[in-house]
Parts: sequence; C-alpha cells; structure tokens
Amino acid sequence: MIPANIERIREKILRRCNAAGRAAAEVTLVAVSKTFPAATVREAVRAGVHDIGENYIQEVLEKREQLGDLDIRWHAIGHLQRNKVKYVAPWISLIHAVDDLELAREIDKRAAQAERIIDILVEVNTTGERSKFGVRPEASAEFVHSMAGLENIHITGLMTIGPFLPNPEGSRPMFRRLRELRDELGRIRQSNLQVQHLSMGMTGDFEVAIDEGATLLRIGTAIFGSRKRTG
Repeated sequence: MIPANIERIREKILRRCNAAGRAAAEVTLVAVSKTFPAATVREAVRAGVHDIGENYIQEVLEKREQLGDLDIRWHAIGHLQRNKVKYVAPWISLIHAVDDLELAREIDKRAAQAERIIDILVEVNTTGERSKFGVRPEASAEFVHSMAGLENIHITGLMTIGPFLPNPEGSRPMFRRLRELRDELGRIRQSNLQVQHLSMGMTGDFEVAIDEGATLLRIGTAIFGSRKRTG
C-alpha cells in the first residue's frame, strides 16, 4: 500500500502545483514515520521518498542504525530538547522546529564540534494556540536577528503547523502569513540567513499549503496509515 499511497500523493502534488503555476520540483515530500517501524520506512524509501521526518530522537537513532544502508535525509521535525542535540548534530539534514535562542546556540555549538553547518528552520506559531510551540509571527524577525552571530547554523526558512480543522481551507490564512514572513525576512542581510523553505502542510491540508508556497510537506498518515498509539 505504501508505494501506491506515495504515488497518489505525488499525483496530487503535481496537479496542485500545475494549478498554482509552480514546478512540482519545488516541493519536497517528507514522509513522517513517527511510531512506524524501520521496515515501513524502508518500503517508503524504496518507493522513492528519501526525506524522512521523525519527532523523537530516540526513535530516529534506532531507525537510522537499522537503515544505514539506505540513502536517507533525516529531518528532525518535533520539538527538540537541547540535551538531545548532540546525538543528531553530526548527521541531521534539517531541524524544522527552532524557536528558542538557547536551542539555536546548542545546535551551533554541536555543529561546530562536528565541523559542519546545520540547516535549521524557525518555527512560527501562526495559529496563536498556546498548545503549540513557535515564535509569534511579529517576533520572528527579532528572533532571526538574535541568531546572527551563530556561524555553524544556516537559517533556511520557516515552519508552521496549521490548525486541525475539518476544512483544510481553515489553514490558508496561517500558511499565507508564513509565506509573507518569509518574504519579509528575505530582505534581511545576515550571513547565516537564506530564507527559501516553507515547511507547512500535512495530510489534511498539504494541497492548500502548496497553493501558498510550501516547499516541504510533512506527510505521515496519507503514506503510512493511521498512527500507532504508544503508551
């Protein structure tokens, strides 16, 4: 089922990009495999998805060990604790959810130790919900400025989570706001800043996200099925 699911999603991405006047190559599908076993991830990679998103560090460490023979770009998409950064700094491809200066400093420090520069995204709370992480939209420029001296991180864009609503159109204002913020930040001249990515859109609203400029889609359920409960 996974290859067929991926094919259906890619067809939807292509149709939506065509309708929006965008090239489908601008959009990267990130398969979110939280709670699913390594064998399931292997099936997705064999079906052509090489960007895999994980929420929990312990889980990604285990899967990376089991899937070391595959070409995978690992994305840390969940709230990352500072004391876990050291485990992923040597190899993580992209950290999606940075909203705290101390976390950014820790990533910078660990990246320097690993002799690399780590790509990160700034998480923005576009819904205003207290249950969600992220900087306030109006504070995003100040937050970006606060990271100006961090030489081993590369701020490549923004990330947000839309509201969980029955109608995906409810996410459109939040996604549009993130795109506007990206455009505003693009006018900032800062050596570690090159705002290009918008990580937004999940199974329920990714087509609306494409309309509004998403470059990274975090999709789990539509690929792997309903998430397995843990605990």
